[in-house]
Amino acid sequence: MLISKAMTAAMSEQIGNELAASNQYVAIAVYFDGEGLPALGKHFYRQAAEERDHAMRFVKYLVDAGTTPKIPAIPAPRATFKSAEDAVKLSLESELRVTKQINALMDLAIKESDHLSKNALEWFINEQREEVSSMDTLLRMVRRAGEPGLFFVENFLLQGGLSEGGEGEGQADGEGAE
Repeated sequence: MLISKAMTAAMSEQIGNELAASNQYVAIAVYFDGEGLPALGKHFYRQAAEERDHAMRFVKYLVDAGTTPKIPAIPAPRATFKSAEDAVKLSLESELRVTKQINALMDLAIKESDHLSKNALEWFINEQREEVSSMDTLLRMVRRAGEPGLFFVENFLLQGGLSEGGEGEGQADGEGAE
């Protein structure tokens, strides 16, 4: 085993956190689809897939490190929202919470002088910076547009807004992504 039992347990817990975030994003996507906002729905379905990929990255890391991840039970996501702002605000709060969780994992890796885990977690640290920034931008746009102006947010997303590094629509859809 290349990593400690404590790190294995903490990363196993994080697998559950990532899967819970994925389920929450599915619920948010369903809300937007139901409200006739397909670009926002698509954005959050994509976010759900990304969070699942993050969970699988932890699973693969633990298996490669010679441990057996324990997949925890996943709580049901919140399924109702008062408004688009409410849904996007929840997503930003979720990203901020996951950032704290990843930071705690990094703190554990540093405490244990676990350089393998520290190296693996650096990817997640950078990913969280991007995720928080993206959700913060989206929330500010939704607030500025208000419910009557959500068409403008839809159009922004359809034009490739919030995609990393100006990547094309295929990349934003997850094609070629990890």
